[in-house]
Amino acid sequence: MARLLPFDYAVRNLGRSPWRTRLSVLGAALVVLLLIGAGAFVRGMERSLRESGEPDNVIILGAGSEESVERSEITEEAVGIAIASIQGVRSRAGAAYASPEVHVQLGVKTEAGQERPTQMMVRGITPGAMLVHGNVQIVEGRLPSPGQDEVMVGGTMHTRLGLAESQLQIGGKLLIDNRPWTIVGKFRSPGAVMDSEVWASITDVKQATKRTTISCLILTLDPTQAEFADIGVFVKTRPDLELAALRETEYYGQLAKFFAPLRAVAWATAGLIAVGGLLGGLNTMYAAFAARVREIGTLRSLGYRRRAIALSLVQESVIAAAAGALLACGIGLAGLDGIAVKFSLGSLRLTVDETVIGIALAAGLVLGVVGALPPAWRCLRLEIPTALKAA
Repeated sequence: MARLLPFDYAVRNLGRSPWRTRLSVLGAALVVLLLIGAGAFVRGMERSLRESGEPDNVIILGAGSEESVERSEITEEAVGIAIASIQGVRSRAGAAYASPEVHVQLGVKTEAGQERPTQMMVRGITPGAMLVHGNVQIVEGRLPSPGQDEVMVGGTMHTRLGLAESQLQIGGKLLIDNRPWTIVGKFRSPGAVMDSEVWASITDVKQATKRTTISCLILTLDPTQAEFADIGVFVKTRPDLELAALRETEYYGQLAKFFAPLRAVAWATAGLIAVGGLLGGLNTMYAAFAARVREIGTLRSLGYRRRAIALSLVQESVIAAAAGALLACGIGLAGLDGIAVKFSLGSLRLTVDETVIGIALAAGLVLGVVGALPPAWRCLRLEIPTALKAA
């Protein structure tokens, strides 16, 4: 059996050139950190869309608008008929879990400090919205009252506007479609797309947008009394109302598929940068191993085979890359996890979870192996006399 170089030989070699080792660790950390950033964005997007829907919620919207609630229009009459006709809707103290809503993108900005408005989701609601959206919690203030031009803002809305959270306080003003609205409440919906929205009274939103219809009706079914199929039967038996029904989880699942190309672009960009970092790392390893040609020739003259020496060189590279990957994971958990960033649906929070950490550690190991093999082969292919005479 061929002799192998002891593992501590590879470890001690890392200390022979501290600056080279530090550069290798830092380079690996930067590459892995880019992958963590891409992974955190993708996982945050998936979590945002997944946690925005509740399994017992059903969205009733206009037929033909199943892919976008914003395009949907249903009449107040259809809403009343649906609430009265559908059995098995959950209720509490006589209040049905039913929320007629208007979803519309409008320009939003503060009264001072912003030249251009940001297009944001403004949701017109009734108090029933707090029943059907169980993951929404009012953390300060109250719900907006109808007829008062009042709004309630989400926890990450300031990120979407590019402001500090302190700039959106109770009593402050927002210009929505160049119309002043007073902030009377703040809510949070951690991880969901609603966390970056503006909520106002449905009456005021309809008046501001000159709408006579609403976008959708959201119902929460009692699973012991009704099933989604019951909603489907109602929709099919009333074609005159021109309605369609979707599970809320299904609707956001469709959005997740729509944004699949964006996730692919994020991974592809991170991958291209990682390849660039790998090529830079190869140059470093070529230079490092080239300076050790005589050492490698000596080891071969002592009877160590090329495979054993290559394994030792790979061990050195993997240790450095693994240290860089661990450093990147620490930075990612401390500096990226939970950070709110802008997104086309509003904003989302970066999520550094076990999946992202696993990808990062695997990438570090791959960088170590792939980064060491080509330079090691270049040095090991030299004949022993040539290697011993190398400068």
